[in-house]
Amino acid sequence: MTRGQWGCAVASVAGPATGVLGSVLLAAAWRACDVGVNGAANGLALIFYGAVLVGVAAVWWGLRVGYVGRWNLAVALACGAVGTTVMIWIFVALLQVPHGYRC
Repeated sequence: MTRGQWGCAVASVAGPATGVLGSVLLAAAWRACDVGVNGAANGLALIFYGAVLVGVAAVWWGLRVGYVGRWNLAVALACGAVGTTVMIWIFVALLQVPHGYRC
């Protein structure tokens, strides 16, 4: 199996996992701050936000493992994990308090 194929395999697992984790953390933040109209509206927003995060994370992981992994797989996995952590942090930080509402 080539590194490019490994990149696709890892991206297809890590992308959705990142999206789910980001959506769960954002939902918990919204629930704690009582943000939103109701559960259905929040759920639909989380689906759309999570889909964007899945796409970005899948591309990130695919490029890291497929390209950087050619030289050093451990560095590629570490870069993927650090990048995923930063993506989730930015995702939750930007969307945690829409319209300036502070809890």
